[in-house]
Amino acid sequence: MNIISIQSHVAYGHVGNSAAVFALQRLGCEVWPVHTVQFSNHTGYGSWKGEVLAAVRIGEVIDGIANLDALGACDGVLSGYLGTVETGEVVLAAVRKVKTANPRASYCCGPVIGNRIRGEFVRSGIAEFMLARAVPAADIVTPNHFELDRLTGRETRSLADILSAVEHIHACGPRAILVTSVRSDETPDDGLDTIASDSNGRHIVRTPLLAIPAHGAGDLIAALFLFHYLRSGSAMDELSTATSSVYGLLRRTRDAGASEIALIAAQDELVAPSEKFTPRHLGL
Repeated sequence: MNIISIQSHVAYGHVGNSAAVFALQRLGCEVWPVHTVQFSNHTGYGSWKGEVLAAVRIGEVIDGIANLDALGACDGVLSGYLGTVETGEVVLAAVRKVKTANPRASYCCGPVIGNRIRGEFVRSGIAEFMLARAVPAADIVTPNHFELDRLTGRETRSLADILSAVEHIHACGPRAILVTSVRSDETPDDGLDTIASDSNGRHIVRTPLLAIPAHGAGDLIAALFLFHYLRSGSAMDELSTATSSVYGLLRRTRDAGASEIALIAAQDELVAPSEKFTPRHLGL
């Protein structure tokens, strides 16, 4: 399997491509990483060095791959943090080129906008671009709960409200949706929910809540979900596999007292999660 991953890159830590690329490679996937930013570390630290890469430069990398006649062998495109709206347009142009070369290829959009703790942390116009342009073009989208609310223009508290918002996203075009970091009225204080939805139904997985920083966990689960979904075509099975792997990594990060995901030290969790969580069916 070959996946183009268009995301941010940090030298220190594991977010964006610095999380997705190794995880996919560990699973046996060829990854063609294209960076949207080159930062020293993720912005959650409050200070960082580096730059947002110009959209034209990102497009040139895609064009270079196309010139090798390689796009026909690409099975999927994964995007995350964009940096600018112009970069978003380059991502969509790349998706069109890949799908022209291989109509069976899928586009997975990680609509990075923000989270419940930090609020919206992307540049002006990015959230609107995600809603109007990226989500309708995607086959798979992987918002967190905060981003789901931002994309649908509503505040969802009950599980029924969340599922209604998921259906709203489906109506925009994506066939598969993964919602992470879900805290509904039904979620216990010591739990965290993840919901997946596709034509086979809607399913939920509940894991224990780990009170640790989880920078990069969203990027990681999006990459894992895309990989497993392309292999099986079942959101239910891949909800379990991806969620179990990320939980195992975060648990071992906590146990090690690390501030960044222990992606390398606990890499076996990617291929053989130490604890497997079973999805619960929520209906069609």
